[in-house]
Amino acid sequence: MNGTDTGFVLISAALVMVMTPGLALFYGGMVRAKSVLNMLMMSFISLGIVSILWVLYGYSLAFSGDQGGFIGNLDAIGLKGIDAASTVDSFVAGANGEPHKIAAFAFILFQMLFAVITPALMSGALADRVKFGAWMIFVALWVTLVYFPVAHWVWAPGGWLFELGVIDFAGGTAVHINAGIGALAAVLVVGKRIGFKKDPMRPHSLPLVMIGTALLWFGWFGFNAGSWLGVDGTTARMAINTQIATAAAIIGWLIYERIRHGAFTTLGACSGAVAGLVAITPSGGHVNAFGAILIGIVAGAVCSWAVSLKYKLGYDDSLDVVGVHLVGGVLGTLLVGLLATDGIGGLDQLGKQATGAFSVMGYTFVVTWIIAFAIQKTIGFRASEEDEMTGVDQALHAETAYDFSSAAGSHMSATTSSVAAPVSKKVEA
Repeated sequence: MNGTDTGFVLISAALVMVMTPGLALFYGGMVRAKSVLNMLMMSFISLGIVSILWVLYGYSLAFSGDQGGFIGNLDAIGLKGIDAASTVDSFVAGANGEPHKIAAFAFILFQMLFAVITPALMSGALADRVKFGAWMIFVALWVTLVYFPVAHWVWAPGGWLFELGVIDFAGGTAVHINAGIGALAAVLVVGKRIGFKKDPMRPHSLPLVMIGTALLWFGWFGFNAGSWLGVDGTTARMAINTQIATAAAIIGWLIYERIRHGAFTTLGACSGAVAGLVAITPSGGHVNAFGAILIGIVAGAVCSWAVSLKYKLGYDDSLDVVGVHLVGGVLGTLLVGLLATDGIGGLDQLGKQATGAFSVMGYTFVVTWIIAFAIQKTIGFRASEEDEMTGVDQALHAETAYDFSSAAGSHMSATTSSVAAPVSKKVEA
């Protein structure tokens, strides 16, 4: 067992874990004040539900054995047969050309946290309007029926996309395309927010959005570079490409935004950063610095354009999951087919990448729509109109993010005191 590579994967797993609460803050700042806690909880609960399901059967279905290229088996259910001495191969080869061995538990933890964040990414599309209990059921069903099989297709030996040679270094298909197209299917079932395209639905806290963006960017180094499962030059290339593609995407987004809307916005800079992170995820280990810059610029500009499609096409993707994660994931997945510099790029690879992207889109859209529709028709997915108008924080969690009443009370007391004093002096006089 290689201790250096095992330690690196454990640190990378911790960085990926930080991304889920970072995502919660990113999304939480983008919603209205009456929905902040619900938005935070929709991401946070994924840490609870998916972690347990991953240990019970998710890891086994994704990475244990193979059943026709579609799914694993249940040989590792409950992590059966895995102990502290168990190892898996990293992608790093030693001097003799043999892959390094890392602790199996490190790999299981690392992949667990990928599974955790993927349904959390979808939550932003459904902001302000779904029942929290229904969301919990949706997460459990979605990772079981969608994420675990797709992760097997893409990353497990025997998975049909893995065997086809589709490149997905760190989750362009399995995470971002998967979450983005799933979000689209879910919002088509749940429907639009009350007041969509009529009422202003501005972010209530842009500083919170930027804090969330910073945590996502920080954690993404573990997400991307850690996916090599060891430390060598490829790991470093993925890390630096993560930085420069994200930087380029900020610029691409802001240039488009300035031309189209006349302003450089904070929200645009943060959204551009996430678009760049998404687009470099499948490709960053196989392109040079110029390829990473090109991917970032294209992703920033195209995703900035794509977020406006919801107004033209009439679907209410509250926080632009489709425009950023689906579109950014597709761009990164396809562009690596053209820009890969290690002898695998070209039209043949582009065809493989397209097969991977569109097969995941088709499967995930259909299964997600069925899950969401079944929940809507049984226990109900959508919150009541009254709860949505009041705010799902108070209605579903019996809490509010900000106690405006106490602040108003203090202000009124001070105002009353300052006004009353001169009056009493007049009376005394």
